[in-house]
Amino acid sequence: MAESIEQRVHRVVRQVLKVDPSDIKPESRFSADLGAESIQSVELVATFEEEFDIEMDEDEALSVQTVGDAIEFIAACVADQHGE
Repeated sequence: MAESIEQRVHRVVRQVLKVDPSDIKPESRFSADLGAESIQSVELVATFEEEFDIEMDEDEALSVQTVGDAIEFIAACVADQHGE
């Protein structure tokens, strides 16, 4: 069975930020809760683009603050760009 968008977002966050899976919750903020520094935020955007084969507006993507918001943002990008 294919991974859901949420599962894939969680996997990317774990890989890029090297955080424990139990720390990743929908309300987790990338900087304040998960310790993302600016370079890691840019790396997250790039990795999400690769993982989902999408292009995201960098300013919009970097304004996303929480894991839950990222899942919604990526789902919208996937739907727009892949017609899903």
